Amino acid sequence: MPSFRVTMRVGELRPGVTPDRVLPAVAAAVEELATVEASEVGVVSGEPRITVRFTEDAPDIALQIGEHAASVVDAVVKVVSWTVTQRVGGRWHPVEK
Repeated sequence: MPSFRVTMRVGELRPGVTPDRVLPAVAAAVEELATVEASEVGVVSGEPRITVRFTEDAPDIALQIGEHAASVVDAVVKVVSWTVTQRVGGRWHPVEK
């Protein structure tokens, strides 16, 4: 089954939200619709990024899962932008919106 990942650039936490709630919220949103393989928080060029890897059969469905996750998580933290990529061979390729 193909592997995808949704990556979100995030900003400010919503009022009353602690940082330790963000990653589990993103993973739970993805897990509502797909099998989660891994999740992580990183900092790229000084910006926090959340990545959740998951499996799905089709790129269009993976894109819908990414959109769902970004929508749900926006209640916890401001989502600046998000992308979905698909693993092909040893590389990640963007799934077009």
